[in-house]
Amino acid sequence: MKYLKDLIPYTFVLLIIFSCSSKAEVEEEEEQEEEIVVVVDDSDFEPTDWTDTTHSKSADPNFDEVFEDNTVKRLDFVISEENWQNMLDDMTNLYGTFGVGGMSGGSSFSDEDPIFVPGEVFYEGIEWYKVGLRFKGNSSLQSSWQSGILKLSFKLDFDEFEDDYPQINNQRFYGFKKLSLKNNYDDDSMLREKVATDVFRNAGLAASHTAFYTLYVDHGDGPQYFGLYTLVEEVDDTVTETQFSSDEGNLYKPDGDAATFESGSYDEDEYVKKNNEDEADFSDVQSLLSIINDGSRTSDPATWRANLDAIFDTDVFLKYLAVNGIVQNWDTYGRMTHNYFLYNNPDTNKLTWIPWDNNEALQTGKMGGSLPLNFSGLSSSTWPLIGYMYQDDVYKAKYDAYLEEVINDAFNETTMQALYTSYAALIEEYATSEVSGYTFLNSSSSFQSAITELKSHATSRKSAVSSYLD
Repeated sequence: MKYLKDLIPYTFVLLIIFSCSSKAEVEEEEEQEEEIVVVVDDSDFEPTDWTDTTHSKSADPNFDEVFEDNTVKRLDFVISEENWQNMLDDMTNLYGTFGVGGMSGGSSFSDEDPIFVPGEVFYEGIEWYKVGLRFKGNSSLQSSWQSGILKLSFKLDFDEFEDDYPQINNQRFYGFKKLSLKNNYDDDSMLREKVATDVFRNAGLAASHTAFYTLYVDHGDGPQYFGLYTLVEEVDDTVTETQFSSDEGNLYKPDGDAATFESGSYDEDEYVKKNNEDEADFSDVQSLLSIINDGSRTSDPATWRANLDAIFDTDVFLKYLAVNGIVQNWDTYGRMTHNYFLYNNPDTNKLTWIPWDNNEALQTGKMGGSLPLNFSGLSSSTWPLIGYMYQDDVYKAKYDAYLEEVINDAFNETTMQALYTSYAALIEEYATSEVSGYTFLNSSSSFQSAITELKSHATSRKSAVSSYLD
């Protein structure tokens, strides 16, 4: 492969050892060692594959190239032995010894992100240079690591190291600065991340593009097949740029108690800003928290709705609730205090809901299961965006209408069955050829069983919506 002969090594210390004889002791020659340190500058390279279309910031994001639905593409990473070891050592510090379950101190997962290292990325015979590569994830990353499975998710940042390597200033991958490569953790079908996101987008909601890729990593011993992954578009890169008129509005990724919007939970540190960090303006999320919990909700519902509609895109949120309830993603708002974005849409000056991280969707039962369609058992005061809006007759009627729309269109049973059949045929050879230590599959039959479960799920959701609406 091209990179095996073209790879420029990272900075290293070369020790040249040689011996000489003592002139004073000719008969008893004594070896002496002299150390010469030679530093090789790894910044001295020319990005010969660079073109405006493939590498430049001036290129528009090429969704047809990067996120093609009906194919499985291949990515190759080349990471120096030293940097690979640094990544593994960092993971050991964060999550303990590889292949050993449980963490000292009982921490559920680390608050720190794994380190970035520079590596080469190859796609279709083209090289991208000194790309920032790191492992990504929280509980899924910890679980994979402690289970002794190296099929870990990655985050790619194509100009992370531009200060160290001016040749890659504003480097992009067909117009994309950042991408997530997700390992389909705990998903024997390897379809859930992609299909759930497809449904959100097909319902007309802002959501990431996704595509299937195989990944090979060479960290010193040649390319190793890491398995079948799902490439996911980053919200704070091109989703806001391309699915809204401007990407200049505040973008938040809430995480923690404040992410519930429960009264009294306001905490700017937990309304994590992904842009406009230098502007200490959190008035939009602060207003949302205040209005959703305002007493006018019961004393003057029309005024409460008007105030809420003025700062929050309630139609988008209610349609999101309908889609999320049908696809049954438990790992998000209503059960967990993370895995969504809020974007202040410059066209409307309203906070708009954007779903994120759907690998746990399209299944029932796990972690108590997703919320039922009527949200029974939900603490309205803890999750007021759902609880208080569902208690309002006007919003409930809109939610019910969106359920009917989605089950007949974006999650139409016949359409979903055909989609599962098509995607399963597309990825089966790549999924079932994953190798021990780099797979979550127990056997090829596990893959087929998972596809059957997805098809049964589509049928059951049609019945669930029908029963709810009746």
